[in-house]
Amino acid sequence: MNKLHLLLILPAMVLVLAGPSKAQSPAGDTRPGYALVIHGGAGTILRSEMPAKTERMYRDSLSKVLQLGDSILRCGGSSLDAVEACIRMMEDCPLFNAGKGAVFNSEGRNELDASIMDGKTHRAGAVAGVMTVKNPITAARCVMEKSQHVMLAGRGAEKFAREQGLEIVDPSYFFTQQRWNDYLKMKSKSDSVENAGKVHGTVGCVALDRSGNLAAGTSTGGMTYKKYGRVGDSPIIGAGTYADNESCAVSATGHGEYFIRNVVAYDISALMKYKGLSLADAAFFVVMEKLKQQGAEGGVICLDRDGNIAMPFNTSGMFRGYVKSGGDTKLSIFSDEK
Repeated sequence: MNKLHLLLILPAMVLVLAGPSKAQSPAGDTRPGYALVIHGGAGTILRSEMPAKTERMYRDSLSKVLQLGDSILRCGGSSLDAVEACIRMMEDCPLFNAGKGAVFNSEGRNELDASIMDGKTHRAGAVAGVMTVKNPITAARCVMEKSQHVMLAGRGAEKFAREQGLEIVDPSYFFTQQRWNDYLKMKSKSDSVENAGKVHGTVGCVALDRSGNLAAGTSTGGMTYKKYGRVGDSPIIGAGTYADNESCAVSATGHGEYFIRNVVAYDISALMKYKGLSLADAAFFVVMEKLKQQGAEGGVICLDRDGNIAMPFNTSGMFRGYVKSGGDTKLSIFSDEK
C-alpha cells in the first residue's frame, strides 16, 4: 500500500455520502435519478458563536435553495439550469459573500467573481472583478454560451453583461452594514493586504441531471480587505470550479491562493480519472491532506456521475447541503454534523 492510500484511510472532518451505483428516483418513477449539492462557504463557523436566530436564517435560506434546485431537476431541467438558479438565489441573499452581501476590498468596493462549467461539453465561462452586475453567475454563463472566451474581467465583463441584457445595478446595491463593519474593522488594523480577512460565504453548487450530465458553479466577493484587482480561485476553471461527466463536478471555498496553486477542483477529477480513486478518496486527499499540510483552509462539494457526494472541509464549519431524487436531503453547518 503506497503513501497516498495510507493517507486516505485516516480519520477526518469530512462528510462523504456514498450513494448507490446510480442516482435513483423514488419507487415507481422509472426516470433516471438526479442529485444537487450546495455550499455557502467554509471557515471559522462555531456553534458557540452563532446565535440561534442567525443559524435559523442560514438553514432556512439554504433549504429554499435546495428546494429550488430539486424542483428544476425533478421536472427534467438541466444541471446547468439548476446550478445557475441556485447560485443566483444565494447571490441575492445578503447572508452570503456573493452578490448582495459581498465583502469589501481595500478600497471599500465590492469586486465580484463567478464561474460555471458544463461537464458534458467542457465548456466554461467566468467573470472577474465586476462591480455592477447583479448576478455574476449569469454573466459567467453568458460568457460560456454567447462568446468565444472563457473569462472576461472588469469593465469588459460589465460591458458584455450590458450587451447581453443582464441586470446592471449601482455598486451601492451590494452594500450591507455587516460587511461594511467588517471592512472598517480590518482597515483599522492596518493598510496591509497581509491582514486581509478570510471570510466565509463564497457560494457554490454542483448538480447531476436526469440526462446524466454534471455541472458546477461558484460565486464570491473574495476576501475582506483584499487588494484591489485581486482574483481568487472562484472564477478560475480547475481551481475553484470544474465539471467533467467522466469524473465529477466540484465547487470550492476557502483560501483562494492555495486553491489556485494546487488546481484543487481539477486535481480531484484527475485523481479519479488517472489514479482510479473514488470521489470520496480523491476529495479527502486534496482537502484533508494536501491542502491542510500547506496550512490552507477551506472545503469542497463534489458530485460524481453515479450520484455519490463528498463534502470535505478542514475548517470548523461549512454551510452545506444536498438533495437527491430519492427524497434524501440534508443541511449542515458545523463540523460535528454528520
